[in-house]
Amino acid sequence: MHETAVQVPSVREPLDAMQRARWELSAMAGRLRTLEATLVDERRRSEKLRRERDRLRAGRSWLGRLFPPARPKPVERAPACLYVVIGLDFEPLREFVLTLRQRQVIEPDHRAVVLTDCSAFALLRDLGVVLEYLPDRGIWERHRPDRSWEDVLSERLSRLYRDHGTVRTIFVNRAHPPTLSELLR
Repeated sequence: MHETAVQVPSVREPLDAMQRARWELSAMAGRLRTLEATLVDERRRSEKLRRERDRLRAGRSWLGRLFPPARPKPVERAPACLYVVIGLDFEPLREFVLTLRQRQVIEPDHRAVVLTDCSAFALLRDLGVVLEYLPDRGIWERHRPDRSWEDVLSERLSRLYRDHGTVRTIFVNRAHPPTLSELLR
């Protein structure tokens, strides 16, 4: 029996730019094929679920006339706590919201609503805290000098109390935002 020896280099040779580009293109093409296959599978699954839903609806329609479904009980929402965070730049506001989110995970006894004047607040929308925006004093006075910013703040707070059923309000000191342990007290 005759064996052919294959030499495997002990040190991986660096790829030149063209080889690397080919390799990356090949990898991306493979990933695209995988994603396309996943999309096709999900569409088939979705269509199958739609057909099943429609079949169940048709079967239940006559039952619904004989036995009307009971009305679901209203879901009780946790009380809301309003955190007024005026004058913080984006990074300190982000840190506060992350700390508040940690507090909610540890002790989920209320819904957190944050009123801020930071114009970049929308970047924090996915952090599990309700964010409400009020333009800062300078912007407000430039665009609406006919109305005092304090009146607008007061009206906004009243509306938030009503809309969210606020049971507690905390004015956050911008020079010293609360720590997690302070929020848990």
